[in-house]
Amino acid sequence: MSLESFERLVTTVAGHIAGSALDDGLQKELATAFPPDGETFGSLAALCEQGVREGWLADREHGGIKFGRVIRPGPETAGFSVDVVEMDDIVGPHHRHPNGEIDMIIPQDPEAQFDGHGRGWLVYGPGSAHFPTVTGGRAIVLYLLPEGAIEFTRPAG
Repeated sequence: MSLESFERLVTTVAGHIAGSALDDGLQKELATAFPPDGETFGSLAALCEQGVREGWLADREHGGIKFGRVIRPGPETAGFSVDVVEMDDIVGPHHRHPNGEIDMIIPQDPEAQFDGHGRGWLVYGPGSAHFPTVTGGRAIVLYLLPEGAIEFTRPAG
């Protein structure tokens, strides 16, 4: 298993969803096409775990969060950038998704959840914003951003 295998699997997922609206329908499509107990999800999760452990994924750290952009947006990934983070019972910095965000959630502890969701897929639509939050232990999250667009913000209030 390697970075090349990781890139190949991500390209498979990105190619499958190319041109799709980022909405609940896409979240259901991902769960059907790449179920959390399926081969592609399992292989990609194992590669994420290996990459974080070996340091070729999420190779930077700030405020207790490991992170890193693995692939810049381009034609191979249907215009998505690919990032991987590792979080452990922590609230990350508030940010906005101008074009949406697709998250692949890989709990490392049995009770770990990302934004209230366990192992599987979570899709945020264009214009959405949140404090990314992991509760119940440690989780790795692979996320795809259309055109690599993300805006770190300070929430109103």
